[in-house]
Amino acid sequence: MKNQRPKKEIYYLEIAKTVSLRSPCIRRKYGAIIVKDDVIVSTGYNGTARGVVNCFEVGCIKDILNLPHGKAYDECPAVHAEENAIINAARSGSSVLGGTLFIAGFDKDGNLVEAIPCNRCKRAIINAGIEKVIILKSSGKAKKIDVKDWIKEDSKRYLQRLKETKNEN
Repeated sequence: MKNQRPKKEIYYLEIAKTVSLRSPCIRRKYGAIIVKDDVIVSTGYNGTARGVVNCFEVGCIKDILNLPHGKAYDECPAVHAEENAIINAARSGSSVLGGTLFIAGFDKDGNLVEAIPCNRCKRAIINAGIEKVIILKSSGKAKKIDVKDWIKEDSKRYLQRLKETKNEN
C-alpha cells in the first residue's frame, strides 16, 4: 500500500477545517490553528465573545440588512477565528511568537472559501509575532503568506488614504 501521508501544511489545514465546524456563524465558518515548532499551540473559530448571544439563536443582522461578506464588521458580534486563536493562546500561556497560522473556511452552503484575514486580523497577527499564514483556497490548495508583506501593505494603504483625505479637505 502506497504511503498516503499528507504534507504537513495540508494536515494542519484539515485540522483548521475541523475547528471551523464549531463556529456558530450562519454565514461563514472559519477555523484557525497556530503551530509553533511543529506543535499546535492554539485553535480558534469565528463566533461571539464568551457568553454573548449567537446569531444562529436569534438571527443575523448582516443577513437582514443584506450586507456583503467582508464588510460591516461593527454590525457583527463575532470575534474572528484568527483573533480567537491568538486570544486562546494567551489564555493558556502559550507563545505564538514565530508561529504559523493556518486558516480554513466554508460558506453557508458548505463550499470552501478563501480565508483571507481582514485588516483588523492582519494587524493582530502582525502584533502577535506570527511569521507566516497559510490559508486554504477555495480550490483546496494552500496559499502561503509572509506576514512581513502585510506590514508593507498596511503602511501603503494608510498613507494612500491619508493623502486622499488631505486632498479632500
